[in-house]
Amino acid sequence: MKKAHIGIMAVAAATSLALTGCGGGTTGADASSDSIVIDMWSGSEDDTAALEAQLAIAKEENPDLDISLRTAPWGDYFTKMTTNMASGNMACISGMNSGMLSGYTAGFAELTAEDMNAAGLAEEDFAPGALDILKNKGTMFGVPFDMSTMLTFYNEDLLKAASATTPKIGWTFSDFEKTAKEATKDGKSGFAVGMGDFQWQALPISKAGVQPVKEDGTLDLTNPDFVAASEWYAGLVTKEKVAVPVASASDTGWGENQFTSGNAAMAVDGTWNAVGYLNNDSGFAAGMAPLPAGKDGALGLVLGSGYGVSKECKNKEGALKVLGSLLGTKSQDYIASSGRSYPARLASQPLYFETIDAKYRDQVKSVFEAAFENVEGQRVNDQWSKVGTFIQPNLVSVFNGQDSMSKVLESAQQQFAK
Repeated sequence: MKKAHIGIMAVAAATSLALTGCGGGTTGADASSDSIVIDMWSGSEDDTAALEAQLAIAKEENPDLDISLRTAPWGDYFTKMTTNMASGNMACISGMNSGMLSGYTAGFAELTAEDMNAAGLAEEDFAPGALDILKNKGTMFGVPFDMSTMLTFYNEDLLKAASATTPKIGWTFSDFEKTAKEATKDGKSGFAVGMGDFQWQALPISKAGVQPVKEDGTLDLTNPDFVAASEWYAGLVTKEKVAVPVASASDTGWGENQFTSGNAAMAVDGTWNAVGYLNNDSGFAAGMAPLPAGKDGALGLVLGSGYGVSKECKNKEGALKVLGSLLGTKSQDYIASSGRSYPARLASQPLYFETIDAKYRDQVKSVFEAAFENVEGQRVNDQWSKVGTFIQPNLVSVFNGQDSMSKVLESAQQQFAK
């Protein structure tokens, strides 16, 4: 991805504190029962300041608890969580991302309806599909503070210069192909293929109407519909010639960079980058649309980050109260009104749109609302991170016509379907 995925996830260095235990400076059996530690990633002083603002809300709402925050950069955060989970020293509350959850479910307590009630949270508080973000194989391990999905971004200036059709809400894959072909001229590509998991999988998932993982977590990369849609995606480079091959496996942000540099008329990326694309450094007029619809409509993934409670927490009741504050109205309104990310709490979402420049606001609001109409939580299997690590470099050979998408998917299925 162009940026680390979703919400407060910048990967620049930040002060790294030891992410151990559920209380103050102590861990394990010696931790104080009224001490609740929150572990979260942070990539900058601004990120930490935003977390501190939410911490202040939790402290104000829970004066009987000693609540503290510890942060680490994105990469270090999960390394330390792995160590702490293995030793039974996870913090009472830990931040978690939808794409990372499968590797950490053993450390989190299952959140039941009773737990949600104890936290003062209700399912109807959250946007449709949001509570699927931190579920794994049907079990909920956390509650999201933000949500996102994938969109099609377009260079309005390139489309006008090529007299190409502008993407819009309700468009289809036939419309997509038409626009991509019309815009491929004068040394510019109609589309830029992606290398990241979300970037390259988004269109095949929407076209096929299926995810490459079943509901029970079984890897399904060789699902015939998904394979056909993935072959179509590769064919945008090798057959239709509306996209150019990726230069090398190190170009992980290939599609996004081709788009922002003005070399491609369209690209797929997440809602978290919407404002950045509208205010791009190249200065071209940009727009956005939901993913094109396949035969059964447009299917998107709902992605995001949130918080879960450790199985080892000695004061689960207190942790649930803090969880409720972190996902409550005040905290969600803060996230929305700061424009940092699109909140998961339904009533807070209008505040996010108020932060968008007035000339873009109506478009962003209408596209976001349409894109989130038909979403489902991302399904992953226990080997999912390895699947992505294997597929990504092989995409270079696929886009260069040296390998086929079906063979790469079959090979990944054989290696990681465990």
